[in-house]
Amino acid sequence: MNKIEVILVDDHRIMCEGLKSMLSDSHEITVMGCVRNLSELLIKLRILPIHVILLSCYEPGDHDIEMIRIIQREHPQIKILILAMTAQESFILRTLKAGAKGFLSKDADRNELIESILTIRNGYDYYSKSISEIILKRYLNQPGNNNAQRNQPAGVLSDREMEVLKLYAESYTNQEIADKLFVSIRTVESHKNNIMRKINLKTTVDMVKFAIRNNLIEI
Repeated sequence: MNKIEVILVDDHRIMCEGLKSMLSDSHEITVMGCVRNLSELLIKLRILPIHVILLSCYEPGDHDIEMIRIIQREHPQIKILILAMTAQESFILRTLKAGAKGFLSKDADRNELIESILTIRNGYDYYSKSISEIILKRYLNQPGNNNAQRNQPAGVLSDREMEVLKLYAESYTNQEIADKLFVSIRTVESHKNNIMRKINLKTTVDMVKFAIRNNLIEI
């Protein structure tokens, strides 16, 4: 199987080396290098077949948002994963609107870093647990969402798919779900794909919203 080719964007050498080390023994991911800024990144993207960009954001600002927009405009096929040192709700939402496909907080570990890269490469959004909670809190605080009507019948899901859906909604990772159900991660991802297809969802957060609307989990 072809490896996922990742490039890091971080102007701190120690962070680059640390992230490269975390990913070095992954059988599915290859780090193609680390660049310090947008200019260096765009040069690399012209000559390297990059699949995922891991962009470190230390002091969230307009420059980060503009970088995401430029990358999306010039290389729309490449997925952007944000690693942020602060989890400001407004910045999270702005990065997603600009085109980022994933968002990790500074407390992410190696397993979550790898899972997030695999997830967005497969065409799905990824938000770490703390980020999902921020997004869901905003969703639940919007008028009418606490008592929202069911928008899709949960009955179209099999018993195992329902079980997987509930675990995702309770913020379990792919690995944790696989361990809990004694199945492989590929089986978990297959169930997730089926769930999203059957009830027309696009992201893991959408799955959590669906579970809340349909009273599948307690909040």
